[in-house]
Amino acid sequence: MASVYDRHVDLPTFMEGVRKRNPGQNEFIQAVHEVAQDVFEFIEDKEEYHEAQILRRIAEPDRVVSFRVCWEDDNHNIRVQRGWRVQNNNAIGPYKGGIRFHSSVNESVLKFLAFEQTFKNSLTGLPMGGGKGGADFNPKGKSDSEVMRFCQAFMTELYRHIGPDTDVPAGDIGVGSREIGYMFGQYKRITNRWEGVLTGKGTEYGGSKMRPEATGYGAVYFLRDMLKYSGQHVEGKTAVLSGSGNVAIHAAEKLLQLGAKVVRLSDSDGFIHDPDGIDQEKIDWVKRLKNERRGRISEYADHFTGATFHGDSRPWNVKCDVALPCATQNELDEEDAKALVKDGCIAVSEGANMPTTLEGVRVFHDAQILYGPGKAANAGGVAVSGLEMSQNAERISWNHERLGEMLTELMEGIHEKCVEHGENGDYVDYVRGANIAGFKKVADAMLAFGVM
Repeated sequence: MASVYDRHVDLPTFMEGVRKRNPGQNEFIQAVHEVAQDVFEFIEDKEEYHEAQILRRIAEPDRVVSFRVCWEDDNHNIRVQRGWRVQNNNAIGPYKGGIRFHSSVNESVLKFLAFEQTFKNSLTGLPMGGGKGGADFNPKGKSDSEVMRFCQAFMTELYRHIGPDTDVPAGDIGVGSREIGYMFGQYKRITNRWEGVLTGKGTEYGGSKMRPEATGYGAVYFLRDMLKYSGQHVEGKTAVLSGSGNVAIHAAEKLLQLGAKVVRLSDSDGFIHDPDGIDQEKIDWVKRLKNERRGRISEYADHFTGATFHGDSRPWNVKCDVALPCATQNELDEEDAKALVKDGCIAVSEGANMPTTLEGVRVFHDAQILYGPGKAANAGGVAVSGLEMSQNAERISWNHERLGEMLTELMEGIHEKCVEHGENGDYVDYVRGANIAGFKKVADAMLAFGVM
């Protein structure tokens, strides 16, 4: 039987080794398998990749830092959380990836996200490696003072491991402008340096004017590019979205601007269905609900006539043309995918990271619908974060219009790379295209450095 250390092993043997080295880390194993099944075919006749064990090295993070975070709540109770920073690969640039605060955060989730981030960042064409971090802290229900104390305690350890030329975190689930501000302030306080060590900052202190919209807008631009390449348009399409946070809200906004009709949003409590469509007035109301009042999406149905709320349900079982999962990983499973295909969905563009299970992806592929994986479709956020890094380094600021043009160009470039490596007759396998294009750039850089 082949050893996992042999130059040429098959996919099952490779994945067996990944499972043995990462017991119980199902999210990470899923992410590696999703990439490996495409990359194995691509590198089959490329001896240099086998000899240097490139895929195995990419699937082993450069380092995983775990640390205790102690903080005091408003009732003077001492609370203890766990924080992490996973630095997966910096072959093409400093580690880059978000910080996530949520009770579901663990080492497996962050390793999966950092692994995916490596290829996503590669696809942008910008000099950024892949990383991810976070803590099992949930800011929901916490006061501003509690969130501030936690963020300061978190950064008191994290600052040792990051820097503008080393590792540049950003926001993610549970980490918005408020949390970024608290962490940046603490970093500045400890180091006595003002530098672009975090992205997603407020525009008053070095942030990009386009960052809040970038991930959601980018997912819609990728959807538009997929439809355009197949001879179709966004205009007139009915769309369903999951989530109601920053990504989903701005995806809905851009869909509306391009002439689509959005009928569903969700949060962890359930989803709302608005058959009349979610117009700009309603989108602005949801923005205020989530950003200012930190309310639940169920309130939408109380406020707007004709809308209904469906608790403890997912938003996929409805007739639609396009779907954008924008909430969290593995939120769209095989049965959801079958429901979408049955109800006439022709395209899926992922605004979240790995929101579709492997079984769900197979359903989309078998039906040959347009499917944009997260590492390509939601790369707009990290692309604009990369531009924010450039702005900070040069002490300049681009206006909203210029950043919008650059985001559009970056998403078009990602789409072209996916088509180049994923086109197969009349069908474009965007997953394969994204995996191979993202892998090749990182792999070639690693070859240039030798064994390290």
